[in-house]
Amino acid sequence: MRAFRVSPPPRDTLKNYMPRQLVECVPNFSEGRDAAKIDAIVASVLAVPEIALLDRESDADHNRSVLTFVGPPAAVAEAAFRSVETAVSLIDLTTHQGAHPRIGAADVVPFIPIEGVTLEDCVKLAERLGNEIWNKLKVPVYHYEAAAKRPERVNLENIRRGQFEALLKEMGTAPERQPDCGDAVCHPTAGATVVGARKFLIAYNVNLGTPDVAIAKKIAKIIRFSSGGFRFVKSMGVTLASRNLAQVSINLTDFEQTPMHLVYETVRREAERYGVPVVGSEIVGLIPKKAIEMSAEYFLRFENFRPELVLENRIAEAMGLPPKPSRGGLPEFLDALAAPTATPGGGSASAAAAAMGAALGAMVTRLAKQDGNSFEEDRRFFTEAVELDAEAFQKVMAAYKRPKEERAPFVEEALHGAAEVPLQVLERAAAMLTRLERLEIPAKFGSDLAVAKALTVAAKAGVLENVRINLDSIKDEAFQASVQSRLAALSI
Repeated sequence: MRAFRVSPPPRDTLKNYMPRQLVECVPNFSEGRDAAKIDAIVASVLAVPEIALLDRESDADHNRSVLTFVGPPAAVAEAAFRSVETAVSLIDLTTHQGAHPRIGAADVVPFIPIEGVTLEDCVKLAERLGNEIWNKLKVPVYHYEAAAKRPERVNLENIRRGQFEALLKEMGTAPERQPDCGDAVCHPTAGATVVGARKFLIAYNVNLGTPDVAIAKKIAKIIRFSSGGFRFVKSMGVTLASRNLAQVSINLTDFEQTPMHLVYETVRREAERYGVPVVGSEIVGLIPKKAIEMSAEYFLRFENFRPELVLENRIAEAMGLPPKPSRGGLPEFLDALAAPTATPGGGSASAAAAAMGAALGAMVTRLAKQDGNSFEEDRRFFTEAVELDAEAFQKVMAAYKRPKEERAPFVEEALHGAAEVPLQVLERAAAMLTRLERLEIPAKFGSDLAVAKALTVAAKAGVLENVRINLDSIKDEAFQASVQSRLAALSI
């Protein structure tokens, strides 16, 4: 699905009705040297509709790759499974060597709530993916962080202790190695996979000007929480053979409570005690802008720093929009509408027609020295609905692609959304048409008002078709009755 926008306002109008749902997934794979294998894993992710790949990182010393992608929950879960499936088929841990600990070809797969979903929702995704990985790939699964089934498995390092080699020997004999999903049978080449749900994490590495990994390990022990260091810090010392350096590899699980600059300064001071300089640091994956702002405030000692001083923040606040695409506005939307793809379609076009009707309503009322705020609110609502309608249909398509034996509930849920969005547009358009018909404005604005009415009538007819076609496929009688009641209230 191609991204498109019709000069959208902030996404708040439909928040109480149909919020956008976004989940981030940051799977780690035990391959950082073979580009062809990494490309194949990436391709399996991108083959899933609605998925946006935000970042890919590979490290030859760690022999590890990290992907970051986002999308609606169902699509993200599907992309996560496909990536694990590809990794299991391509990566052989019996020949794998790298600085980073690992127990699986697809070593760890976390889900992170971004928008419109909770951490509990991500736990359910983790549980569903874990079962799917075992049932279809016969790779045993452990759950960690918020999805952990045992207290000792909240921390990933406890699950990964001894790495793949120890797991291969101990699974099936040591009770503590019993997986959360599947039999106690380690996959001979792909090991096991750890799947979980967590808040946003910053992977942050500090490189030391020494090859002595013992120093990095001592510093890592000082700063990590499990050894009495900072809360929300996990760390270890590793060797970067290609650069002849030691590295303190760090995970910050709550950067607002334990910020990056505090950790960096502590590593730097501890390194100085050993007569070792810090030669650089690096981010693995993505980082929130707020984390950079907090560190800038600390290191630059701004006396007046606040987020509003950041240019991009001020632009976003002032305009209420993300940056415009290259062509922008209507041309891009029409290109997307004309493309031979299922979305955007008639529902999105109908919402766009209503948005244009609302814009004309705002124009004529303002020209007539009347209050146009109500039409401006309508315009925001309909503009957001353009995208929400397409997203709702994509969820229906994704649901039908699920395995037949588990498809029904997902299809039913997706169809509810596909009927709900156009129904909300229909109700709002009907109310707006009534206000348009009651307007008293000078005759010189009459033609513009007539066009606004005609667009709104067309929008109503279009979204009504969407409601009806989706309602025909819904089996939930209570939902059908509710929709029919709302249509009756509109005299339809």
